[in-house]
Amino acid sequence: MLFTLNKGKLQYIVSVAIVLSVSGLCFIVKEDLNYRIVALILLLTVSVIAMLYDIFPVLLSALLSAFIWNYCFIPPIFTLDVGNAEDLLMFMSYFFVAMLNAVLTFKIRQAEKNVRDREEKEKTITLYNTLLNSLSHELRTPIATILGTVDTLKDNNDKLDKEQQFDLLNDIGIASIRLNRQVENILNMSRLESGTLKPKLDWCDMEELVNGIIRKADVLNGHKISFTPTANLPLFKFDIGFTEQILLNLIHNAVLYTPKQSVVMVEVAPLLDDCIITVSDNGNGFPQQQLSMVFDKFYRLPNTKSGGSGLGLSIVKGFTEAQNGTVTLENIPTGGARFIIRIPAEMSYLNNLKNE
Repeated sequence: MLFTLNKGKLQYIVSVAIVLSVSGLCFIVKEDLNYRIVALILLLTVSVIAMLYDIFPVLLSALLSAFIWNYCFIPPIFTLDVGNAEDLLMFMSYFFVAMLNAVLTFKIRQAEKNVRDREEKEKTITLYNTLLNSLSHELRTPIATILGTVDTLKDNNDKLDKEQQFDLLNDIGIASIRLNRQVENILNMSRLESGTLKPKLDWCDMEELVNGIIRKADVLNGHKISFTPTANLPLFKFDIGFTEQILLNLIHNAVLYTPKQSVVMVEVAPLLDDCIITVSDNGNGFPQQQLSMVFDKFYRLPNTKSGGSGLGLSIVKGFTEAQNGTVTLENIPTGGARFIIRIPAEMSYLNNLKNE
């Protein structure tokens, strides 16, 4: 018969089982153990239980250990009688210490939990405020651009020539893409934190995927995106959507935070059982002391220009780890930064795939 136990019942069962097991082991070797040593062993057992479980299972284990110590170890054994006043005092002391130990340990755990809850609440409030601050600027800016440009087109449609209209429509398109990216990043981060994202494996032509992403890239500011496919690049089996988001965010991050005319280089290569994706640039790189923090949510380097919410690299890390991969960042000695994505993936060449 299959059944489930709730957390409370399981704690009672495990607490009793631990006390009985330790008592049984002590009883087996009781000829070599003084019953006073057994008392210390049982007290240690109750202390360990108190560090793990709630107060009532711990109190039960303290009562049970006191009873077992009296019945099975204090002479005369197999009776609740205590042979002399010294043993009676020791038993009462054991009972008091065991109960006090259970209560105090539980109180300490509760205090630690309260501190953690307070810290978590403060952290949540900080993230919430950061998100609001980010949204107030990063979403308001493209929305304001769209509304302002639409008003200009409506009010001055007869006065604008074709080229001016095209420029205004292009501004709307750029702002819409930026707005969509910010909303998409927020939704992706929410899905990552909820744990609902599960990779869907499918065969992917990385040459086609990267070229498609480069065509989607907006506001290049004179940047050049370079991708030279590796000869005989195989197909990789992983989540195409996750990998596309990884590359989109890395390329956008490089374009946004490197000087104009910088070159962003994308490389893809197989290595053993992994797909290695490298995105590098010839910009200014990252401050060495900041390398470990760039993947934190909402983290942005000091004195960086506006245009990002601090979510892009967090999403890169989240989507990579969702595929059991790793992401590393390093500065290039000659200048610039290099992101290396390593994703475990089955590989197959097109001819082999057609024959499967």
